[in-house]
Amino acid sequence: MIADNPHGIGPAEREPEEPSATSAPWDLSPSRHLRYKEVLMHKSDQYRVADTRTATAQPLHRLLRSAMVLPVVAALTGVLVVTASGNDHTSASRRAASAAESAMGNSASTSLDRISAAAMSRDVKPVKDNQLVYAESLIRENTGAFGGPVGLGALHTYEVWTVQGSAPTSTTGWIRETGKDAVMPGERIPIVATAPVRAGLDHPTYKWLDTLPTDPEDLRTLLYAQTEPWGSLSEDETVFRNVGELLGSTIMPPATASALYKVVERIPGVTVIPDTVDAAGRHGIGITRKDPGSATRDEWIFNKNTLAYLGSRSYMTADKRTGVAADTLYGINAVMERGVVDSPGEVPASTEG
Repeated sequence: MIADNPHGIGPAEREPEEPSATSAPWDLSPSRHLRYKEVLMHKSDQYRVADTRTATAQPLHRLLRSAMVLPVVAALTGVLVVTASGNDHTSASRRAASAAESAMGNSASTSLDRISAAAMSRDVKPVKDNQLVYAESLIRENTGAFGGPVGLGALHTYEVWTVQGSAPTSTTGWIRETGKDAVMPGERIPIVATAPVRAGLDHPTYKWLDTLPTDPEDLRTLLYAQTEPWGSLSEDETVFRNVGELLGSTIMPPATASALYKVVERIPGVTVIPDTVDAAGRHGIGITRKDPGSATRDEWIFNKNTLAYLGSRSYMTADKRTGVAADTLYGINAVMERGVVDSPGEVPASTEG
């Protein structure tokens, strides 16, 4: 287990704020739309995902959160227009906020340097093509009614088995959820793409990760070249989230992991949260980024001592333009185990990475 406190969920989460009816851009990666499309199509033909283009464009492979954010999307339906005057008080406030953000950015750079060095020092056994990477997480998702306020559901278990190998494949893995508020609890559901998928950002295998440049600037150039921004997100934010998608369910070569954190260090606007908590109640350092084109932000959590990745938190962000008064938590997870297995449904006897 990769856990400081694997037996309890720790302190209760703050009650999420009820979002106001507003207008805001929504920003899900194409693959995030697919997890619950696949799940619900297995369950009933009455469920559909509106944008079918995403189903053909991307496979399902990540910890996708469409079902937990859809009620939030429905809440963002009105329109607010805010006009700010450029008085001295406002200008002073902006200068103070800019200075504070700059200080947090410097702190984030220091933290990411340490996280990168810690990743490089880890001993990771390579994963074979005929094996699967297994990851088990504790998650809480938005279970609020469509069109209603955010409501975090019960803590439950989420498992994913990711197929390795270099050949294109239509089945990139399997997922299983168990516990209260789980989707189709106890059923192992195949992750199926509409066309064979090669190893890459949309199907990250150990071997593919091992082929990436380990020079941070070369890796940064490659990631930006392969990045197509999601919706209204900036290119910087899309790269940030692409890296975040890799953290929870892959096993990475140490040099690759180290270089990825160096790339994140170079992304403008990345800041540090000195203390945050994952779904298992473990406290850690948070790394986050707020994008002007986004109604949400993700926060990665790292152990304060070992600097290992613990989990993440996802927020609707406070914004006068959208009427959201305070950051509202709509999802949280904690990686509890990660390892290598030989077949789907198998759980590792020991952990890796």
